[in-house]
Amino acid sequence: MATTRNYKEEYKYHGTAAEKKRRAGRNKARRAALKKGTVKKGDKKDVHHKDGNPRNNKSSNTAVVSRKKNRGSYRFA
Repeated sequence: MATTRNYKEEYKYHGTAAEKKRRAGRNKARRAALKKGTVKKGDKKDVHHKDGNPRNNKSSNTAVVSRKKNRGSYRFA
Protein backbone atom coordinates (compact mmCIF):
# COMPACT_ATOMS: atom_id res chain seq x y z
CA MET A 1 0.00 0.00 0.00
CA ALA A 2 1.32 3.43 -0.91
CA THR A 3 2.18 5.90 1.79
CA THR A 4 0.50 9.29 1.82
CA ARG A 5 2.51 12.38 0.97
CA ASN A 6 3.19 14.97 3.63
CA TYR A 7 2.67 18.17 1.66
CA LYS A 8 3.38 20.34 4.68
CA GLU A 9 6.90 18.92 4.93
CA GLU A 10 7.46 19.26 1.17
CA TYR A 11 6.41 22.90 1.31
CA LYS A 12 9.05 23.59 3.96
CA TYR A 13 11.74 22.14 1.66
CA HIS A 14 10.73 24.29 -1.31
CA GLY A 15 11.17 27.42 0.78
CA THR A 16 14.74 26.76 1.91
CA ALA A 17 17.49 29.05 0.67
CA ALA A 18 19.34 26.20 -1.03
CA GLU A 19 16.28 25.09 -2.99
CA LYS A 20 15.51 28.68 -4.02
CA LYS A 21 19.02 28.96 -5.49
CA ARG A 22 18.60 25.66 -7.34
CA ARG A 23 15.23 26.79 -8.74
CA ALA A 24 16.73 30.13 -9.78
CA GLY A 25 19.50 28.26 -11.62
CA ARG A 26 16.96 26.15 -13.50
CA ASN A 27 14.96 29.26 -14.42
CA LYS A 28 18.12 31.03 -15.57
CA ALA A 29 19.01 28.11 -17.86
CA ARG A 30 15.51 28.17 -19.35
CA ARG A 31 15.69 31.94 -19.98
CA ALA A 32 19.09 31.54 -21.66
CA ALA A 33 17.69 28.81 -23.94
CA LEU A 34 14.71 31.03 -24.79
CA LYS A 35 17.04 33.89 -25.69
CA LYS A 36 19.21 31.55 -27.77
CA GLY A 37 16.13 30.21 -29.56
CA THR A 38 16.59 26.54 -28.69
CA VAL A 39 13.28 26.39 -26.80
CA LYS A 40 9.97 28.21 -27.15
CA LYS A 41 7.25 28.94 -24.68
CA GLY A 42 4.82 26.02 -24.56
CA ASP A 43 7.02 23.63 -26.56
CA LYS A 44 6.92 20.92 -23.84
CA LYS A 45 10.72 20.80 -23.60
CA ASP A 46 12.99 20.99 -20.57
CA VAL A 47 16.54 22.22 -20.20
CA HIS A 48 18.48 19.24 -18.85
CA HIS A 49 21.59 19.73 -16.70
CA LYS A 50 23.94 16.90 -17.61
CA ASP A 51 25.84 16.88 -14.32
CA GLY A 52 22.68 17.25 -12.22
CA ASN A 53 23.73 20.65 -10.86
CA PRO A 54 21.13 23.27 -11.82
CA ARG A 55 23.50 26.08 -10.91
CA ASN A 56 26.03 25.00 -13.55
CA ASN A 57 24.55 26.67 -16.63
CA LYS A 58 27.50 26.31 -19.00
CA SER A 59 26.36 25.53 -22.54
CA SER A 60 28.39 22.31 -22.41
CA ASN A 61 26.34 21.19 -19.38
CA THR A 62 22.84 21.90 -20.69
CA ALA A 63 20.74 20.17 -23.32
CA VAL A 64 17.15 20.59 -24.51
CA VAL A 65 15.16 17.38 -24.03
CA SER A 66 11.51 16.35 -23.85
CA ARG A 67 9.71 16.70 -20.54
CA LYS A 68 9.08 12.97 -20.48
CA LYS A 69 12.77 12.16 -20.75
CA ASN A 70 13.91 14.79 -18.26
CA ARG A 71 11.30 14.16 -15.57
CA GLY A 72 11.14 10.38 -15.77
CA SER A 73 12.37 8.09 -13.02
CA TYR A 74 15.35 7.06 -15.16
CA ARG A 75 18.14 9.62 -14.96
CA PHE A 76 20.41 9.87 -17.97
CA ALA A 77 23.83 11.42 -18.42
